[in-house]
Amino acid sequence: MTLLLPLFFLIAILFAAVGHAGASGYLAVMALYDVPPEVMRPAALIMNIVVASIAAIRYLRAGLFNARLFWPLALCAIPLAFLGGLITLPAGGYRPLVALVLLWAAIQLWRHPADPPAATMRTPSLPLLLGAGGALGLLSGLTGVGGGIFLSPLLLLGRWSPTREVSGVVVLFVLCNSLAGLAGVLASGTPLPSQAAWWALAAAAGGLLGAELGARRLGVPIIRRLLVLVLLVAAFKMSGL
Repeated sequence: MTLLLPLFFLIAILFAAVGHAGASGYLAVMALYDVPPEVMRPAALIMNIVVASIAAIRYLRAGLFNARLFWPLALCAIPLAFLGGLITLPAGGYRPLVALVLLWAAIQLWRHPADPPAATMRTPSLPLLLGAGGALGLLSGLTGVGGGIFLSPLLLLGRWSPTREVSGVVVLFVLCNSLAGLAGVLASGTPLPSQAAWWALAAAAGGLLGAELGARRLGVPIIRRLLVLVLLVAAFKMSGL
């Protein structure tokens, strides 16, 4: 299991740089190393919480946040992420569909590496934000991820926010969902894995570096290309290959 530490470190760098926390990457690596399923989901959520906390502080300090987008999304997402954490579903049905959606989003973001003109940005309605937050929160709790892999493409492709601002909204959304999802997992009787502390330390170190790169040093085209890579990792994990 010590071989997982450098992999978690690298995954945290990549994901934190685009405002994510890395759960889909952690799950993919753990699946490759045959980590038991009852360990995977709580471990991924714990690492998500650590990395998202670090990244949220960095992005908020840099002024990369949009409260008008975040609060309606989080309002419905948090309770439904808790509900999703209580439920264990067979992976055969919905995971391939989710993988296809992520793959489509990756292709669209690769085709459009720069932010669109500010005049083309749209302000979504409150019902749309509430509905999107609820759906993403439930999906987050069911899959053991923070929801960022679904929210980032929605915000960017919907032209709801520029790329750097998206990162700040998404990472705080991921933190809230991960906390609610872990609470649901624990309420279902699943114990915390004994290895989680060491894995969380490795992820925290990567999160510190990745958040600094994303908040201050990387240009928008690079962030979007990195996000494509993140979506492809998540699609691979969801496909079950």
